[in-house]
Amino acid sequence: MIKTPIPENLVVHQKTKVLELAYPDQKNYLLPFEFLRVHSPSAEVRGHGTGQEVLQTGKRQVSILSLEPVGNYALKPTFTDGHDSGLFTWEYLYELCQNQDQMWQEYLARLEAAGVTRDTPMK
Repeated sequence: MIKTPIPENLVVHQKTKVLELAYPDQKNYLLPFEFLRVHSPSAEVRGHGTGQEVLQTGKRQVSILSLEPVGNYALKPTFTDGHDSGLFTWEYLYELCQNQDQMWQEYLARLEAAGVTRDTPMK
């Protein structure tokens, strides 16, 4: 079993709205707050099963109010839109880092298919 790397350092950049993660392999990743918010692992976003996902819109301006550790396995961000139920495990964060470009393109395609934009208010 391959062990998921844990970031050595995390920096919340409020001005540029990105979370910077520095990994032991000397690679740094920048995850925009909007990307984190729309890919939250919470039931509010993912639903409770396949096909129950809720497309997130209107999150371009979201910021992170706080970022709390959860044990030794996850982070719990609180976003400015009030969302705070997603627990981002180290494994999921690393997955987001590794697949950011593909996941973002899939998100944009889902928006287009739904006839909405990143700035469409949530219903």
